[in-house]
Order: sequence, then structure tokens, then C-alpha cells
Amino acid sequence: MGLIYEKIVRPALFKMEPEQAHDRGRTALMAMGALPLLCNFVRRYNLVKEDKPVKLFGLEFANRVGLAAGMDKDGEFPKAIEALGFGHAEVGTVTPEGQPGNPRPRLFRYPEQHALVNRMGFNNKGAKSMLNVLSKHYPKGKRGMPVGVNIGKAKTTPLDRAVDDYLACFRKLADQADYFTINISSPNTQGLRDLQTETYLRDLLSTLRNENQAYAKKLGHPPHPLLLKIAPDLSFKEIDQIVEVLLDLQYDGIIASNTTIARPTGFPDKETGGLSGGSFLRKRSTDVINYIYKATEGKLPIIGVGGIDSVESAGEKIDAGASMVQIYTGWVYRGPFFARELAQALKSKGENWI
Repeated sequence: MGLIYEKIVRPALFKMEPEQAHDRGRTALMAMGALPLLCNFVRRYNLVKEDKPVKLFGLEFANRVGLAAGMDKDGEFPKAIEALGFGHAEVGTVTPEGQPGNPRPRLFRYPEQHALVNRMGFNNKGAKSMLNVLSKHYPKGKRGMPVGVNIGKAKTTPLDRAVDDYLACFRKLADQADYFTINISSPNTQGLRDLQTETYLRDLLSTLRNENQAYAKKLGHPPHPLLLKIAPDLSFKEIDQIVEVLLDLQYDGIIASNTTIARPTGFPDKETGGLSGGSFLRKRSTDVINYIYKATEGKLPIIGVGGIDSVESAGEKIDAGASMVQIYTGWVYRGPFFARELAQALKSKGENWI
């Protein structure tokens, strides 16, 4: 199946403008998710379960491979993602109200590097729309895998009011999220990465933690797992400061990492935005994962993201200290059944993985 994708399907998609191809894929996945018999058939072929469920921050995952945020911005096709062998999906990034994102073109391919550059700008339909879609088509309590909700700040919201946007998304989507990821690391919303600094970070994360605890107490169930997604462009000193806050506030995990604004030597740097995929980000994100793992002595669960386009590159993330991985660009280049390949390989290593 992978060969068919690489020889026939991918060349056809790559003749299209990148965002048009993404939209075609989105339509196909939504259509697949609307056909229960097809989903069940595909799932029987693709589902890879670890011998024991992967237990992380109070949730259970069938395997260690998830879909990174950005692919399913509005929570429209997690049922198809489950059928294709993923152990979890992260939807979003979502903002309180819908917004168009940055002007097109804003997504660019670099096939020789197996990389993408995007400056999408959190284009999405808003938290209410995501709530409606998830509750109707893939409701909590009736789903076969955890769904994380990645939340962000609207383009027009000033940094000193950013916490209001994160709170609004949390309140709207708490009933449908299995976990939340706070995205303060996209390079495509002006000023967003400033939220990673001491000036804003502790207040933002403590406010969200308090809201989460109050919500859980009101309903009489455990708080939602809260994760933070960071940039790969941080210094080790900056990472130390972030990790200190996360441990102090008892956050459940960290996702390393988002796209990078840096470029490798010789990269055909024609477009601004975040670079995803490729060997350059692969190494940077793995280095960040390993640093966090050693600095925390493995006490802070890590989901590894960045440059995963092979079994080897996924294994590097696990060896570096990640408990699970997420893919995006590698899925674009390797095809719909790539998650199954990775999940099977990680399972086969068993206890040899961290």
C-alpha cells in the first residue's frame, strides 16, 4: 500500500498547490470517517496495540504514535485517523472564534528535504465549531483513542490578554477533550513565542491549571492532563526556566517540538514560516527531548515531534527520552499507512524502549 501511495497517489497530490492537496486529503478523511463499515474494515488492518496499553498522564493509548496538531485543525476526522492506526490524535490549534489565518500561499513543499514550510496562522473555525463536530461525530466516552485539543491565541488578541483566549477554549471544549495542549510556540502568530518567557509563562500556566482544577472539582472527576508545546529554537537556559515552571505547577507533560524558524545550510530558503520535517528539525527536536529527559530525570513525560519520516527517526525520539511520538510532515510524504508501520516497529522493540 505504501508503494502505491509513493508511486501513484503522492505524485498526483504533489501536482496540486500544497494547501489544495491538504484540502483534498481532508475531504477524503472526512468522507471515510462518515462510513462506519469502511472505518471498521480499515481499522482491522491497521490497528496496532501494544501488549500492554501505554499509560501516560492518566490516559491509555493503544500504541505510541499520534497525529500532531495542525493536520486536523477543526476535529473533523479523528475517526478516520483512528482507523489508520494512530494511537491518539491532537486536533487544532483552535482559537475562541474562527479566523482565516494568514494570506495564501502559506504552505510550501521541499521534497528533496522531505520538509514543509508553513505560515498558516491558526486558521480554524473556532472552539464552538470544534465542540459541535467532536460531540456529534467522535464524542468523548465513545471513541477508540484519546483526542487532545491544542489551544492557542487569536491573531488580534494582545499578549497581556492571551490568557483569556486559552481560558475560553478550555471552557468551551473541556467536555470533549481527553487532554489539552497549550500552544505558545507557533512562529506564525506574531508575538506568540513571547509567551514562553518568564514575563508571561507562569501566570498563563497557573491560571489554566487553576481553571482545570476548579472544573474537575465541580464535576467530581480528575483534572484534564495539561501539556505544553515548545519551540525547538529555545536555548537550554530558556528550556530550564520552562521546565521549572511545569514541574512547579505539576503539569502533566511537554511536547517537543513545534516547527523551527532556523534553516540548515544550503536550504532553499525562499519562504518565511515554520520548517517541519527533514533531518535538520529531526536533530534539533531530538536534542531538546534528550536535554529535557536528562534535566528532569524522566519525571516529565515527553511527546516527541519533528522530522519523523522513518522507523529509525521515531526510534531516536524514544531513545532520547520521549514516551510517545507524533507525526505530521512524515505522514504527508510517507502516506496514510505510515502510522501503522511506526506503531508496529515501536511495539516490536518492547521493553528495549524507554
